[in-house]
Amino acid sequence: MIRLLKFFGWSIVAVFCGLLLGLSGAFLYLSPGLPSVEALRSIQLQIPLRVYSSDNKLIAEFGEMRRTPIRFADIPPNFINALLSAEDDNFANHYGVDPSSLMRAATQLVKSGHIQSGGSTITMQVAKNFFLTSERSFSRKTTEILLALQIERQLTKDEILELYVNKIYLGNRAYGIEAAAQVYYGKSIRDVSLAQMAMIAGLPKAPSRFNPLANPARSKERRDWILGRMYKLGKITEADYTTAINEPLNASYHVPTPEVNAPYIAEMARAEMVGRYGSDAYTEGFRVTTTVPSNLQEMANTAVHEGLMTYDQRHGYRGPESRLPGKTREAWAVELTKQRTISTLEPAIVTQVDKNGLQVMTRTGDEHVGWDSMKWARPFLNTNSMGANPKQPSDVAQVGDLIRVQRQPDNSLKFSQIPQAQGALVSLDPQNGAIRSLVGGFAFEQSNYNRAMQAKRQPGSSFKPFVYSAALDNGYTAASLVNDAPIVFVDEYLDKVWRPKNDTNTFLGPIRLREGLYKSRNLVSIRLVQALGVDRTIDYISKFGFNKQDLPRNLSLALGTATLTPMEIATGWSTFANGGYKVSPYIIDKIESRNGDTLFVANPPSVPQGGAATSGIAAPVAQTFTVNQTPGETAAAQGTTPQTPAVAERIIDGRTTYILNSMLEDVIKLGTGRRALALGRSDIAGKTGTTNESKDAWFSGYNADYVTTVWTGFDQPESLGKREFGGTVALPIWMNYMAAALKDKPPHTQPEPEGILSLRVDPVSGRAASPGTPGAYFELFKAEDTPPSVNELGNGTAPGSPLPADEAAPIDLF
Repeated sequence: MIRLLKFFGWSIVAVFCGLLLGLSGAFLYLSPGLPSVEALRSIQLQIPLRVYSSDNKLIAEFGEMRRTPIRFADIPPNFINALLSAEDDNFANHYGVDPSSLMRAATQLVKSGHIQSGGSTITMQVAKNFFLTSERSFSRKTTEILLALQIERQLTKDEILELYVNKIYLGNRAYGIEAAAQVYYGKSIRDVSLAQMAMIAGLPKAPSRFNPLANPARSKERRDWILGRMYKLGKITEADYTTAINEPLNASYHVPTPEVNAPYIAEMARAEMVGRYGSDAYTEGFRVTTTVPSNLQEMANTAVHEGLMTYDQRHGYRGPESRLPGKTREAWAVELTKQRTISTLEPAIVTQVDKNGLQVMTRTGDEHVGWDSMKWARPFLNTNSMGANPKQPSDVAQVGDLIRVQRQPDNSLKFSQIPQAQGALVSLDPQNGAIRSLVGGFAFEQSNYNRAMQAKRQPGSSFKPFVYSAALDNGYTAASLVNDAPIVFVDEYLDKVWRPKNDTNTFLGPIRLREGLYKSRNLVSIRLVQALGVDRTIDYISKFGFNKQDLPRNLSLALGTATLTPMEIATGWSTFANGGYKVSPYIIDKIESRNGDTLFVANPPSVPQGGAATSGIAAPVAQTFTVNQTPGETAAAQGTTPQTPAVAERIIDGRTTYILNSMLEDVIKLGTGRRALALGRSDIAGKTGTTNESKDAWFSGYNADYVTTVWTGFDQPESLGKREFGGTVALPIWMNYMAAALKDKPPHTQPEPEGILSLRVDPVSGRAASPGTPGAYFELFKAEDTPPSVNELGNGTAPGSPLPADEAAPIDLF
């Protein structure tokens, strides 16, 4: 018996020595290839890109992994207890490896013939998660053990736990416990209950099998087991255990909820970040602050949405999206799950029609749509005609119709439909080009095509101010007379005749330039381009930032036949609003690292203080950068001496913009923009634009704070309707936005620059009025362009014009 005991004793010693020698040999063999544990101190976990408004509200999050790192000091002690009870209750006592756990795993291997558990401690899991693959082999396990021993020697227990809870995958794209708490409970790990902590602590073992959304029963079983372990180990009281064990699972899917609805802005910021940083943009935890205030963006969203809805309903109801009669309620419910909410328009299926309206099934249950909200729904026949007014709900909808409803503030439903027409809005700060709001379409869910940036359309008459600016900078005055009379152009090579006309098909004869603009006379614009010359006009207009290739090299340029985006138009109009300076639009104001370090601060060329009050053409200010500095990035972002703010280039005479601004104010007071008088502001100026057959409707306008361009039309160009114009479709959207944006703001007009004179003018001749001239009015002039007296005789020039009346510069018509 003694011999037998000695044999077993020596056998155990031999096994121990063999294991010791084996581990020593493995260490000597594997240690040269082991990664440095010190790297864990500076490890960079993947964190998504987050985009914020200028007032720090979340716009969007981009990245495959949802992760919000948390410091150990911020982790609730109860969660640590739950985690250790589930994963490694001996964590505080071992040195990275728990021999009893390894022996248990080895015993299971011998009994079953295959690996059932790895016997891994939390430290070993850190080694595997950060340095190794998921391969199951003895060599990998040995490496894991050796790394765990090294980790325990070099890191504290708190550091090891912090690495673990931030790295682990916990299902539904959630990495780390803070992200898991947000995904499953919509709040921080610091705010969840004990039962919820236990549920999250149960996920590392098998995120799919114990997922509370996919497998709630298994998840609850795992949670309750962990709570039992915590009670058994003395980590919680019996009362805590009883309360937690009786708490429902109550997990549901939460996604990061944007605080600002700005998907087009988010996509623009994402694309720029990828351009700067490549795929690292999605994983390095960048925080991007945009130039967009949340309140202005919401105003823009509302204006575009309501404007397109109003236009759409003005043309009638096109019928249900589909008809599903004879289906069961279960089939209807399934159909609703396939339909997306578009903007604020929810899908609904009509279940009953009565004299008071409709009973409908929505995703939230049975609801009512009142008859009053349906009375607009005359049948759509074509763009220009509708059927009779409906007399009862059954004239509009039938049981089984898939319709759209809009939820009102009192939670009632309004009968609606998704507009077919589209729109875009761009609002810039004319002083530096900062994008203050942007809407690229009716709904990003419907189409992510950004019409504000990508849709090249003809701007129509909203382009005319660029032609008038060219005239004012080349000797014309606001009082110059231009003949609004028929004109015929013949192209001898194409046998083509062009007879341009005004939209009213009337002609006013010689009229002043100011009147020609606010009355939007096409023949006046054409004669200006003809007199200046097409090439000369294009050279001038391209200074506003337009690509010459987009400007037609013929007289149709005067009518806005160039193909330009709303952003390009708004950028060009900024020069009118800021006194003659060229600015460039930008969207990213600041980029910060995951640690809060500033990596980039925008330094856009800006209008100098008091710049609008000066006149003449100023040379562009040179922009200097420190070594290795990105253009537009402040030196302060790189820890060097801050650079001088970049100054915008003056591209046209400040007096020209001042005079043109007064002419565009008259468009509001006297012309096609008169509807905007309802805003009750004296500091706004703008111009409508409508293309042939009303395929595009525009309005661009500004004060010194914001320049805003609105476009409306169909993606595949077709008429908006024969009674639809820039003033009926686009202008109301512009007005709704600007009314909200300028609310409580005092009037902000351009200061009068030096070299401007105000003289009384004869309205008939455009010349300086003599005392007693009937109808004389005050007009603005550059000091060197004051008109001659009405009593002076001309010398063959058109009255008030710098060029011979019948002279035309050489042109190519088509």
